[in-house]
Amino acid sequence: MMQPYEFTLVFALPSAVTDFSDYEDRLFEAGCDDALLGIGHPRRLGLDLMRHADDARTAVFSAIDDVRRAVPDALLVEVQPDLVGMSDVAELVGRSRQNIRKLLLSTTERVPVPVHSGSPTLWNLAPVLAWLRDEKGYRIDHRLLEVAEVAMLVNAQSANARVRSQPRIVRELEALLAPV
Repeated sequence: MMQPYEFTLVFALPSAVTDFSDYEDRLFEAGCDDALLGIGHPRRLGLDLMRHADDARTAVFSAIDDVRRAVPDALLVEVQPDLVGMSDVAELVGRSRQNIRKLLLSTTERVPVPVHSGSPTLWNLAPVLAWLRDEKGYRIDHRLLEVAEVAMLVNAQSANARVRSQPRIVRELEALLAPV
């Protein structure tokens, strides 16, 4: 059954663009008629999408494919939502920031590990949502969790592809991180 999935795609463009009207037309013709185009940065193309599909993977993958066909030289930077702070989590699950802070900074439970500690502290959204659902009994929209899982995997694969383009560093990292 087709359901609506909300997510954002961010692409890097090879050169600064001041007139996005050509991109807008090409994206619409390629199937991104469900996208709101964002042009906040001259070398970035952001698309907020509400795509109907059978599952989140199909929604996200089809949107990426549509953009790549319309703008072949665009490079996927990020699928959102993925990296989030406490305020983001609170907004997404309809709770206060203080409530989420208390839960995430708890040391007595198996809390998802942040991917960045500092200011701000960031988590991958998918494990946080799953933890809130499974451990805390929160009602989590399954579509949000699905999109967050797909976004996390696509972003990890994209980063992995960039790392693999540096074979010497990959060999050094594999040696460094190999089990003892």
